[in-house]
Amino acid sequence: MEKLSQYIESLIFVSDQSIGFALLKESLENHFETKVDTDSIESAIDELIEKYQDEKFAIEIVEINNGFKFMTKGAYHGIVGAYIKIQSSRRLSTAALETLAIIAYRQPVVKSEMEKIRGVSCDYSVQKLLEKELVVISGRSEGPGRPLEYSTSDKFMEYFGLRDMSDMPKIKDFNIPDSQVGEPAPLEEVIAIPSEEISEVKEELDEELPPVLGPPSEEE
Repeated sequence: MEKLSQYIESLIFVSDQSIGFALLKESLENHFETKVDTDSIESAIDELIEKYQDEKFAIEIVEINNGFKFMTKGAYHGIVGAYIKIQSSRRLSTAALETLAIIAYRQPVVKSEMEKIRGVSCDYSVQKLLEKELVVISGRSEGPGRPLEYSTSDKFMEYFGLRDMSDMPKIKDFNIPDSQVGEPAPLEEVIAIPSEEISEVKEELDEELPPVLGPPSEEE
């Protein structure tokens, strides 16, 4: 099909989220009112990915969350960060980042479990994460009162450049100590890994943290 790669390129460009193969195929077939060969679409995508690997482009096409999206190349993250810093007057606080990490590794998770791990109320942090669309209400627990459960969103995946949750930095399962209510447990006890490994995970997260999320502010 003539100019197939250009049509696919326009769809990836206009999508505000990573666009999956199925939606690309459906959009093309609706437009051309005919079946579009799967192999042709795959070849066109590969062609586009290779095209944008050229250093003359500041952007590239990457596979994220089972879809494709234009992203700025690493060499230009600095200037993009400067722009976002000007545009964004409020960043996520340390408390919000800690809450986000708990949700990412324990999802689906209820608020009471977050608060047991952190030792303080998470109401404000959860609200901010919902406002920024980094987490979503994913259901209700079967526990007493059936409290809301929270999980990370597709936007979270895109911000951190994750294809799926298996790309998350690996740490051991959370180990919630029997702390008194309101008494925050040491980070090493909460996630049950040595302090030197914590430093490595923090460094890895700092490298992946998108400019829009950090560094954290001094507020709660």
